[in-house]
Amino acid sequence: MLYILSFIVAFGVTAIIGQILIPVLRRIKAGQSIREDGPTWHMSKQGTPTMGGIMFIVGMGVAVFVAGWEWFAHGIYNHLFVFLFALVFGAIGIVDDFQKLRHKANEGLTAPQKFLLQLAASIVFVLLLRNEGYLTPDLYIPFLNIEIVGIPWIVYMVFAAFVMVATVNAVNLTDGVDGLATGVTIPVMLCYVAVSAWYGRSDLTVAAAALAGGLSAFLIYNFHPAKVFMGDTGSLFLGGAVCGMAFALDLPLLIPIVGLIYVLETLSDIIQVAYFKKTGGKRFFRMAPLHHHFEMGGWSETKLFCVFSGVTLVLCVLGFWGVMYRYPM
Repeated sequence: MLYILSFIVAFGVTAIIGQILIPVLRRIKAGQSIREDGPTWHMSKQGTPTMGGIMFIVGMGVAVFVAGWEWFAHGIYNHLFVFLFALVFGAIGIVDDFQKLRHKANEGLTAPQKFLLQLAASIVFVLLLRNEGYLTPDLYIPFLNIEIVGIPWIVYMVFAAFVMVATVNAVNLTDGVDGLATGVTIPVMLCYVAVSAWYGRSDLTVAAAALAGGLSAFLIYNFHPAKVFMGDTGSLFLGGAVCGMAFALDLPLLIPIVGLIYVLETLSDIIQVAYFKKTGGKRFFRMAPLHHHFEMGGWSETKLFCVFSGVTLVLCVLGFWGVMYRYPM
């Protein structure tokens, strides 16, 4: 089965690249700058190599071409579109990481710069999927098995762009402790493998399995204590892949189900800022985003990884059940 080949190839390539890339990142002093307003014990991570997301990006890319070549021969490029869409966000992340390294600070591109680049990428991707006939202006509602049909394209595009930009930044926000974004995204990708296989979309099965394999290998280096961080290079790429797969499957409303952890991380940050301003300096959470709240409450990074990844796995099972009746086997 091609999705198994895709997983194995991505795992192997990522694991091998890790052995080469991490020493190189150390040699060029591509170390992460830690935010001073985060948990104090995180300062011990200062200087840990960043931009490790390059490992699973290359791993996924190789697997998509090796295992997905059959689909290229048949003129099907959906899996390639998803990879390239995520790659654009990864490129934005690379620029951001380079800026941080150059300035020796945890600030790279400005928020407006990131937003405009991400918005442009999202609009181009939606237009591409529409032009290739992969995306409809219909909105399938999981669990209810109903579809809102014939949404005006301009309305759908605004909705799609908002969801994509929000998802990418939510995944980026989740990357705050060792292995967390990696561990949460693996079950999301496995859910996409199951859904795309159920729908008979083998091209997308290859893409999702490739990223699941790459992330599984990356976890060897990223699990606590992390030898390397994915950086914005990796987290923005992951965000692009999470939303890109959902839209390629024409299932954008699956994102808040399987990606509830991403949503909660973002909401906790929004609530914290709003509450702080409204109350003149009081905090709703011990620290935001959500994973830091639990850290400040005594949770270890390993416990956070296990609980958040486990919750996501359960949500992914529910998400699959919620959409499986759209195109029953």
